[in-house]
Amino acid sequence: MTEFESAYVRASGDAASISWADLVPNPNMIRWLETNRVDGTNRHALVIGCGLGDDAEELARRGFVTTAFDISPTAIQWCRRRFPDSEVRYVAADLFHIPGEWHATFDFVLESYTLQVLPAGIRRQAMPVIAGFVAPEGTLLLIARGRNDDDPPGKSPWPLTRQELGLFITRGLAENSFQDYMDDEVPPVRRFMVTYQRK
Repeated sequence: MTEFESAYVRASGDAASISWADLVPNPNMIRWLETNRVDGTNRHALVIGCGLGDDAEELARRGFVTTAFDISPTAIQWCRRRFPDSEVRYVAADLFHIPGEWHATFDFVLESYTLQVLPAGIRRQAMPVIAGFVAPEGTLLLIARGRNDDDPPGKSPWPLTRQELGLFITRGLAENSFQDYMDDEVPPVRRFMVTYQRK
């Protein structure tokens, strides 16, 4: 049982017990979608580490044909209970054992706060897998804590560096935008919000 599955099991349906569950879509994602006037009609989206499903539901509301997965089967069951009439396809899956048909399939891929909870070695293995989901002309939106390349790594959730994110570029993606900013949390958190496109 993974630590994430254990956390969801211990919560016993009480979302307040899940420290990362806000029960609303990620405001950074919302800002990006609004700024770029994104229309998901007839486009396929994938949400990585979907948690309790709020980001996935928001993408579906915007017209995306949305698939969302999490390593925790309990989290996926929870999503289905929260959104019984949802059009989102919720799947319990390990990032390193994903269906082959997902390769190069998705027009929009959301990676929000998942890489930052993976140790550095696993993170380096995960990034090529994530890049592989993006279809030709598709977009990857990454939202994570950020730090300078020479800053100490700190503790989980580990802020990412721009240098390590360069691995996405070696996997056939082009960086379209890079935002480095302090968010509106109390206290504020330094965030990177990056978009990549497969040319």
